[in-house]
Amino acid sequence: MSQVQTGVVELKSANAPALKGDDTSSFTPVQFPKPFPNGSKVIVITETQTFHGPDTPGIRLADVTPAGFKIRINELVGSSGGKENQAMSNGIHVAERIGWVAYAI
Repeated sequence: MSQVQTGVVELKSANAPALKGDDTSSFTPVQFPKPFPNGSKVIVITETQTFHGPDTPGIRLADVTPAGFKIRINELVGSSGGKENQAMSNGIHVAERIGWVAYAI
């Protein structure tokens, strides 16, 4: 039987975009209100619910566990002029409301 939890986090970015995979030092930890059972496979879905900053706030998740996950706003990163992983903005973003739903299966 699947289980569901929901929540909202106010999130902003004071850092340049994260360009290196697996570097979660600038992510914000979120704890589930009630941890899912150990061994659960947890799926987290997020959605930006406000529009305060002019740049697109890409949402990155990491380290999803039965106890919680890490999240950050990571403004868009892409390829331009043959350069990979190039920041499309300075990465600084005002606070936005991010809603999340977590499912354990």
